Amino acid sequence: MNKFSKIFLVLCAALSFFVLAGCGNNSSEKTVKVGIYGSDDRIWKPLATKLKKQGVDLKLVEFNDYNTPNKALTQGELDINAFQNYHFMNDWNKANKGNVVSIGDTYIAPQRIYSDKIKSLNELKSGDKVSIPSDATNEDRGLRVLRQAGLIKLNNASLHTVKDITENKKHLKITPLDAAQTAHSLTDVAAAVVNNDVAQDANLKPESAIYKEVINKESKPYVNIIATTKDKKNNATYKKVVKAYQTEFIAKKIKEVYKGSTYPAWNYNFNK
Repeated sequence: MNKFSKIFLVLCAALSFFVLAGCGNNSSEKTVKVGIYGSDDRIWKPLATKLKKQGVDLKLVEFNDYNTPNKALTQGELDINAFQNYHFMNDWNKANKGNVVSIGDTYIAPQRIYSDKIKSLNELKSGDKVSIPSDATNEDRGLRVLRQAGLIKLNNASLHTVKDITENKKHLKITPLDAAQTAHSLTDVAAAVVNNDVAQDANLKPESAIYKEVINKESKPYVNIIATTKDKKNNATYKKVVKAYQTEFIAKKIKEVYKGSTYPAWNYNFNK
């Protein structure tokens, strides 16, 4: 083998090494399984496109209830999820001896009262039926919204149920239902307290609500979050997802998808 042949082989070997190294770099792309609920796919899909360019492959797993995303997270079927608020997370951890933690704020969405039968809360009659979400966190929140609207009074419990109503002058029949069913219940009740994501999926227009929850400093527990398990809270890739989420691009997407009914929470002024 002459000198030039040896040089050629060395160069080929070097080129092969760099090609393989390049392939190795491509395989370093990180896959993150994200559990989301309902309409949020319209926020997370554009985010997935942006993160793909940064070496993060988001795999969206959609849920249609509030009960299973944290179970899936703690069982290792998900890496992160984004469907719950702080209040829900803390309550779920207590009830399930869980280790779910927040790694970043997403948005806050006021609950609203909707009706197919009346145009104003003043039109509620004695004994009318009102539905609210039944999971512990949103039942408490729904009752607080009814109190805020001047329809009932509550005791000082930290997490209210209908048993904590101390005054109900109109004798409203307040019925907790699965959150996803509150919008559908409008054919049977005078009014319903509906979570914003449920209202969005049911095509309820925010401007048609007869009451909107007032957002203030007491609303902070209802900020929605990106969550993972405690042992993964410092994961660099998950932090990269949070950083990509908390941008003006996603803030605009939130306003677009939810038609101005939902507010980015990472820079929201809760004291106004």
